[in-house]
Amino acid sequence: MNHYPDELNTLIELLQSLPGIGRRGANRIALSMLKWDPEKLSCFAKLVDELPITVSFCPDCGNLASYGKRCPICTAPGRDQTIICVVENFTQISAIENSAFYRGLYHVLGGKLAPLSGRGIEDLNIETLRSRLVSLEVKELVLALSPDVEGQATAAYLANLFVDCDITITRLAQGLPAGSDISYADSATIGAALKGRRVF
Repeated sequence: MNHYPDELNTLIELLQSLPGIGRRGANRIALSMLKWDPEKLSCFAKLVDELPITVSFCPDCGNLASYGKRCPICTAPGRDQTIICVVENFTQISAIENSAFYRGLYHVLGGKLAPLSGRGIEDLNIETLRSRLVSLEVKELVLALSPDVEGQATAAYLANLFVDCDITITRLAQGLPAGSDISYADSATIGAALKGRRVF
């Protein structure tokens, strides 16, 4: 039991709710912030306060982007626009980018099919993907979905949906832990899975 002011305890509790930060870590961060100069604290508070209105989703792929703008990957020169890698959530893009192997575009589905949890086809960002396949003249669609039951079902649905399109549909090579989320796979494993991807 500490003897901090209520305001500081509230901050510690908020910090502790962040992924990977326990009570001790949250305590250290909060006490460290007390040593910041007022200008730095004000800047931090402003960024956090405006986060919901300054950060949004890319209208093209669904990745994080500055509000009203396309994401840095969609606007980056030199990206291969003939290949799209489909992921469940934007957090998985960083994991794939860290492999330093993939140089194409992405498409965020916004989840995966999970009928028991009430998530169906209408809840996924599929129509935008269909439009992009045509407008970008895509040649390959990589289904980088987690190798659990829902991820495999979603991949099978997408492969069947676009089977008549003139594109190659591939999936990541096995080697990713079965039933896991690719967000937690290391970059070397993801790089190998991308390099060894096979036709779905």
